[in-house]
Amino acid sequence: QVQLVESGGGLVQAGGSVRLSCAASGSIFTINAMGWYRQVPGKQRESVAGISSGGSTNYVDSVKGRFTISRDNAKNTVYLQMNSLEPEDTAVYLCHADVRQYIVSTNYRRYWGQGTQVTVSS
Repeated sequence: QVQLVESGGGLVQAGGSVRLSCAASGSIFTINAMGWYRQVPGKQRESVAGISSGGSTNYVDSVKGRFTISRDNAKNTVYLQMNSLEPEDTAVYLCHADVRQYIVSTNYRRYWGQGTQVTVSS
């Protein structure tokens, strides 16, 4: 099995910064894409940022220039640096990792973290 453990959420004032971490562990041969989604009650889950195994990144327009996604492949960890936070960024943030577990299989499966709450006060 594969586990993703997130950390770094909390309460922050508008304009502040938060750094989220998500570490993958377990039966991992290699990880392809990793990324972050966010979920607000009553709304559809939204993709915030993604990063490929080679380091290519993509962002939703609303966070471009404010959020930075990065990863440490040696640690199977993905980060999300969130700056200039706005109340609209308040959400549960969930990480994912697309994992290939076995050398004999080319299949990747998406695993999710449990989510971490980020609350931005105005």
